[in-house]
Amino acid sequence: MRKRALLALLVAGILSMPLLAQDNTSNSQNQPAASQPAQTAPAAPADQTAQSATGKPLQPPAREGFWGRINPFARKKYVQRQTGPIRDRLNELDELTASNSKAIKDVDSRAQDGIHLASTKASEADQHAIDAGNKAQLAQQTATQANTRLGSIEQVVGNIDQYKPTNQTEIRFRPGQTALSTNAKSELDEMATPLKNQRGYIIEVQGFAAGRGQAAIAGSQKMAESVVRYLVENHDIPIYRIYVVGMGHAARQQAASTSEKGAAGKPSPNRVEVSLLKNDLEQLSNATAPTTQQ
Repeated sequence: MRKRALLALLVAGILSMPLLAQDNTSNSQNQPAASQPAQTAPAAPADQTAQSATGKPLQPPAREGFWGRINPFARKKYVQRQTGPIRDRLNELDELTASNSKAIKDVDSRAQDGIHLASTKASEADQHAIDAGNKAQLAQQTATQANTRLGSIEQVVGNIDQYKPTNQTEIRFRPGQTALSTNAKSELDEMATPLKNQRGYIIEVQGFAAGRGQAAIAGSQKMAESVVRYLVENHDIPIYRIYVVGMGHAARQQAASTSEKGAAGKPSPNRVEVSLLKNDLEQLSNATAPTTQQ
């Protein structure tokens, strides 16, 4: 009988030991919470932060009943129920991290596209600026050339009525004749041929004849008209470019200084002096030709 009583007490003691350990653990966990009420207040923001971050707060541990508390070894279902919310929370955090990473990549891609577009626009603006500078330089050169030509034109226009002798020949006649000899025609051809399509020139024809008074003037006039007729008919020299004067015997001594002399040292009494005079109109035409082409 005693042995049975002792065996029953021993079994009761063994069975009561886990219960006492569980109660002590519960009391030790509850005492700091009761003794330190100020430390439980900061726990609320952590729960609120976790709840606002994921939207699903962790569930409190499920009650396992009397046998669950006195069982010293955790069961598989119990562990799964305790770790399931944590695993779901981790999955939610992974999804949130992936979403944030994708958003960051999208923002970075748009930023890179914006930087590339801005760089392209800046390069185009630089190219336009270079082109504008080149055009401005070309315009400056054109303006300089125009000013130079304008100065040349002003100089030419200022001297437009000033004719300068460029060529002179003397046509001789026999006494009492007005017909041109072969040598005379050759000399006139040599002078008049280059004048085709030219401008800014005049031809001065002066006739000189032996004798006195009106007879000498009429004779010199006829010889000069013979020269003019040949120039107009054979070389199409405009009549308004030819100035004719019959000097007669009056200017014989003045002309003697420029006329050729015969074998005896005396100037020829019957002759026509033909002088070609030009102004700067041809130079003006050459100066304005490039401007007209532009």
